[in-house]
Amino acid sequence: MAEYVGAVDQGTTSTRFMIFDHSGSEVGRHQIEHEQILPKAGWVEHDPAEIWDNTCTVIERGLSDAGLSLSDLVAVGITNQRETTVVWDKNTGKPYCNAIVWQDTRTDKIASALERDGHGDTIRHRAGLPPATYFSGGKIKWIFDNVDGVKEAADKGDAIFGNTDSWLIWNLTGGSDGGVHVTDVTNASRTMLMDLETLDWDDELLGFFDIPRSMLPEIRSSSEPDGYGPTREDGPLGGQVPLTGILGDQQAATVGQVCFSPGEAKNTYGTGNFMLLNTGTEIVRSQAGLLTTVCYRFGDDAPVYALEGSIAVTGSAVQWLRDQLGIISDAEQSETLAGEVEDDGGIYFVPAFSGLFAPHWRSDARGAIVGLSRFNTGAHLARATLEAICYQSRDVADAMEQDSGVHLDVLKVDGGVTANDLAMQIQADVLGVPVSRPVVAETTALGAAYAAGLAVGFWSNTDEMRENWNESKRWEPNWSDEQRAEGYEGWKKAVTRTLDWVDVD
Repeated sequence: MAEYVGAVDQGTTSTRFMIFDHSGSEVGRHQIEHEQILPKAGWVEHDPAEIWDNTCTVIERGLSDAGLSLSDLVAVGITNQRETTVVWDKNTGKPYCNAIVWQDTRTDKIASALERDGHGDTIRHRAGLPPATYFSGGKIKWIFDNVDGVKEAADKGDAIFGNTDSWLIWNLTGGSDGGVHVTDVTNASRTMLMDLETLDWDDELLGFFDIPRSMLPEIRSSSEPDGYGPTREDGPLGGQVPLTGILGDQQAATVGQVCFSPGEAKNTYGTGNFMLLNTGTEIVRSQAGLLTTVCYRFGDDAPVYALEGSIAVTGSAVQWLRDQLGIISDAEQSETLAGEVEDDGGIYFVPAFSGLFAPHWRSDARGAIVGLSRFNTGAHLARATLEAICYQSRDVADAMEQDSGVHLDVLKVDGGVTANDLAMQIQADVLGVPVSRPVVAETTALGAAYAAGLAVGFWSNTDEMRENWNESKRWEPNWSDEQRAEGYEGWKKAVTRTLDWVDVD
């Protein structure tokens, strides 16, 4: 009897396969990093073929390392880096170019032109998103304008688009030999092309980018009892295990954190930070620089929406200390180094490498370290990097309260950076509320597993999932109100120093 659910977690830096039991406990995993391709300043790419190959490997190795086989899995879900754009030939299965990653800023002129031409308010109202480099629509348009033959292939129906969820499902279900071209509502809501109310591609929005509807995947729910299509027999799921769940990574983390009631929020600390607040079946249109997005839709139930604050660079700022500056040898050392000093020594680091996302939405911003004196050391910079993660989350939390009227009593956290105790203590200090980490911190993969398992009755309802959630650790704030206010004022001043650095038409 099948006793487990699998989840493919296709992230920004790696792909992994995780296996969970009914209690939501991890019983196996395998993970492989993929290359970060950086052709020019502001450009970030991935090789879709490498991601597909890695996906096959992590599924096979994840099962074998756990001593399990495909027959032990009742279903598999997929969660993925959102907005990262793949365009490929449906006849050959070959991408026309590398995937353009969500962090990439090459579409800044396309985004600014949308505002200049008066389309910004329509996109905000209908799609819930501001015109920005972040989202998929502008990336497709850039490929049309810069990769020979793609627009013509799209008009003929040969070139098709998807975020990495669609790319993987197409390959898992047959590829050029009958692959299913689908996505779910959460991923579709990150394109600037879907109407939040109809949950369908919008012809006027498509017209802003000159994108033919025929190249887009069919939009389905996040949890499909009948699955998204049979898996190929020669693929890693062997035609045996149904694919029944899809969630964009941050929505998956929200489900994994069992934030099923309006007013419940989580913050995921990964390459970037992403705070989501469940707003129920109500579409709350942000006035404070947040995104309105689909949180999840289970089967034929009404869609549940969320407010989201997306931050481009948090954990990747720690990677920058390691890979570009070389002041730490691994991410864990950032805590040790930062712990050598009692404070930041008066410096602030604003890691606006890809501009500033929520709530500022300034593609003209670039990273800055301010307040430096000869007194400062690498330890101060390491601490300022951890503080930057937390101050950016404070920016978003304040905007969320302004939009929703909900004041956080506690912040649920997950993701890799939550293993850094010092960073989480700083987060509690900066916010002035407790920070709570669950026993299963890898909630992104768990959320995809929940969506897949719910579809096939492995979990009968969301109450069962709630029972699985247990707190691992809690951090209480230590700073005084004065210390908190003074630190945040300095941060806001530092942010102003990053603006107007890049000229955007």
